[in-house]
Amino acid sequence: MWAGLGHGDVSAQQLVRLIASMAGDNEALLRERGENTTVIRQPFLIGVSGGTASGKSSVCEKIMELLGQNKIDHHQRQVAILSQDSFYKVLTPEQKAKALKGQFNFDHPDAFDNELIKQTLKQILQGETVHIPVYDFVTHSRKEEFVTVYPADVVLFEGILMFYSQEIRDLFQLKLFVDTDPDTRLSRRVLRDINERGRDLDQVLSQYITFVKPAFEEFCLPTKKYADVIIPRGADNLVAINLIVQHIQDILNGGPSKRHNGCTNGLSTPRQRRTSESSSRPH
Repeated sequence: MWAGLGHGDVSAQQLVRLIASMAGDNEALLRERGENTTVIRQPFLIGVSGGTASGKSSVCEKIMELLGQNKIDHHQRQVAILSQDSFYKVLTPEQKAKALKGQFNFDHPDAFDNELIKQTLKQILQGETVHIPVYDFVTHSRKEEFVTVYPADVVLFEGILMFYSQEIRDLFQLKLFVDTDPDTRLSRRVLRDINERGRDLDQVLSQYITFVKPAFEEFCLPTKKYADVIIPRGADNLVAINLIVQHIQDILNGGPSKRHNGCTNGLSTPRQRRTSESSSRPH
């Protein structure tokens, strides 16, 4: 487009003015056509990590509650929650047989479909509606149905290894690590796996000693150094949670902390409102 401009034909200042003039002409043309020229920036992604049963989900749910988002219809929510647990890989018959005996390591990075996580996060950054798999922890398989997550201004994504992959870690603008006492985490996991996932005590303890604890120390705990905020005691730490809630409210209200100069870790494509979306949508 600049092929007709030879060296010395246009000064740097003239070139800047020319580009600005063209941008103004394009904006005026859009206004004449009745098209919306408002740029809506990308969602703000918050990663929430921590050991098993540390209270990651509880922290996210408390944030939603304090923001009043838990009482709003899914289509209208400005804040959404995703879980890494939804992205376990589909197991082979041999792996599934091991899993049913408590002999498969679900706390290893290879247990997760990281490509699908990355793809989903990038779709979210583009303002797209995404379909999240549903994992059945009793049968150790993906269900046929999925959960629909609509575009939101802030997305909380929680999981034990959210910060392990650099490609995924770098997509988050804010990283939280929920730091809870190991004995507390073990007792919570025992109760959860027995009551909600149909396991027996011996199986839960054997799996914890064999896989969960070593994987936490090798893969999860070292990622604590990447966290921007560490939350001791999980959802019981209301001081920390209230500070995070205030930060999210600033983002939702368009405060100075809303985005990093309109660019999200190298992904600068703005999220536009689709013409099919209701103008009453908060996002």
